[in-house]
Amino acid sequence: MAESRIIHGFHAVTARIRQNADSVLEMYVDTQRKDPRARDLLKLAESNGVRIIQVDGKRLDGMAGNSRHQGVVARVDAAQKVQHLDDVLDTLTEPALLLVLDGVQDPHNLGACLRSADAFGVHAVIAPKDRAVGINATVEKVACGAAQTVPYITVTNLARTLRELQERDIWVIGMDGEAETNLYDVQHQGAVAWVLGAEGEGLRRLTRETCDQLVRIPMQGSVESLNVSVSTGVCLYEARRQRVVKP
Repeated sequence: MAESRIIHGFHAVTARIRQNADSVLEMYVDTQRKDPRARDLLKLAESNGVRIIQVDGKRLDGMAGNSRHQGVVARVDAAQKVQHLDDVLDTLTEPALLLVLDGVQDPHNLGACLRSADAFGVHAVIAPKDRAVGINATVEKVACGAAQTVPYITVTNLARTLRELQERDIWVIGMDGEAETNLYDVQHQGAVAWVLGAEGEGLRRLTRETCDQLVRIPMQGSVESLNVSVSTGVCLYEARRQRVVKP
């Protein structure tokens, strides 16, 4: 039997069926859900040959660990398609736009980062295998399908990976609240990897030292810093804006 894991929530389950229906082993739906949203999902699952099991809410609570499952849970194949960074970079037709997350451990933050990465056309998200949350059910739910659309690549040695990116002429920019350079003073229409650190800790020393440049987000109010997922959205928006703005 294939190794499996649980995902939950309408966005996560719908995205998984649309993008990789063969990986959905079973879908469990609350018998009390008779609304249009539930009917649409059932129709989608049936048309893709997904096995549907009607259960009560208590069983779904147990399967989802009492998370907010919205009345739908799916058991999916846990095997991830192996993706290598070179495979992504070698197929690009525009300068690379990468997001590197240095040890983000909160699944809600990772899910939100993936959602922003999808919205702003990031080609891949890179993270260390250790000291990072990885893709789980909460991440998939918060990401609203982005966990299926944005390549998520884990690496053993993050600093070494950053150096490999630099060898490919990809400019590595780290976010640091103490940096002298302002985000909006940086021109980065070329290939770039944005590096953001973990919640509260920021970039690790070796990661920071490996970056080509450190920049900060200018703050106008009394708040000293932003959540890593918010910072990600700000940086990626500015990166994409600069790529589409007319000279």
